[in-house]
Amino acid sequence: MPKTATSSKRKTPSKNTPLAWAKNTELIGLAFDLEVTNSTSLYSQYTIGLHAWFLDQVRQINPDLSAYLHDGESEKPFNISALEGQLLPTGKQLQLQTNYTYRWQINAISQPVVEFLSQWLTQLPPILKLQDTSLQIKYVNIVHPPTTYTQLLQSSIKNHRNINLSFISPTSFRRKGHHFPLPVPINLFHSYLRRWNDFSGIPIEQDSFLNWIDENVIIHKHHLKSLKVAAGKRGSVTGFTGAISLGLNKQAVANVEFTQLFYALLQLAPYSGTGHKTTFGLGQTSLDWVEPESKISTEIINNLLPERIEELTAIFTAQRKRKGGERTEKIATTWATILARREMGESLQVIAQDLEIPYTTAKTYVKLARRKLNNTHSNV
Repeated sequence: MPKTATSSKRKTPSKNTPLAWAKNTELIGLAFDLEVTNSTSLYSQYTIGLHAWFLDQVRQINPDLSAYLHDGESEKPFNISALEGQLLPTGKQLQLQTNYTYRWQINAISQPVVEFLSQWLTQLPPILKLQDTSLQIKYVNIVHPPTTYTQLLQSSIKNHRNINLSFISPTSFRRKGHHFPLPVPINLFHSYLRRWNDFSGIPIEQDSFLNWIDENVIIHKHHLKSLKVAAGKRGSVTGFTGAISLGLNKQAVANVEFTQLFYALLQLAPYSGTGHKTTFGLGQTSLDWVEPESKISTEIINNLLPERIEELTAIFTAQRKRKGGERTEKIATTWATILARREMGESLQVIAQDLEIPYTTAKTYVKLARRKLNNTHSNV
């Protein structure tokens, strides 16, 4: 029997066994058990590949939905996790173990995406292709039960207790143009409410609710750790993992509507994830108190890339004559991302594909970045 990435007992129907849910379902979470048949390695930003693979699966079945998921300006109606299981550091990469079962999760928070998942599971491919790595899809399980936004509201009516939230993967918010790596209640619930207002069909006035959150939510305890990760297609993110316990003060329950929404949004968290870049594995959230496992050697490898990207971004930003502004930041971050990933041994062709730019452009950028870096060193 192959090893599994989790010790918890669970039902594991075959991927060919239909998983059914009601047609009005708006939220669901699926977990895929993936087996590696050949020992291979991944670069630390492999979640970009998982994101691209999923969108390509959507494109093959529903091109219009794929375009919306890729280009839509609203909140994203899905999120994914990184691979759960043992990834062993080898040089500057992560080693996958042969005959080891890893777990990968997809969560949907809108009815069109849930409908796609239902159709997709009837024609699921046997292999998840991640660059040169082939992962066999062994089982598909429902990990967050099918539900609707109305049902989340209804189930929260009598729920007046403290709630634990655990941030399983690095989590961060955008605040005043910077990363904000703390689970301050107003940031948490702003994150959840944006998704609620986009997809629930039950819009809530944002400012008054967030003012109520700021006045009434209490953090009873926390156990948090900050770390830097490379997430998404460009740049690095300072995030946090760990757990907090939240509750309301005595005055809060006088506002029945907001109290109900408070608990409904907490129930939404495992489906929606928390913060930004959730479609690249950040912000995976649980309603349990989960003590994070210490994986120091893996964290060292994972930290190398974001730290190098941040270092190079600062250098390239400082060198540009017109400092400041969105264009300067974007160019500096793109150059830094390409050069840092090349230094980690990644193929320029793969980098260009991940960043969705022509190979010739990526080649030009890496030459310019190296030239700028050499100029900096020669002037020291």
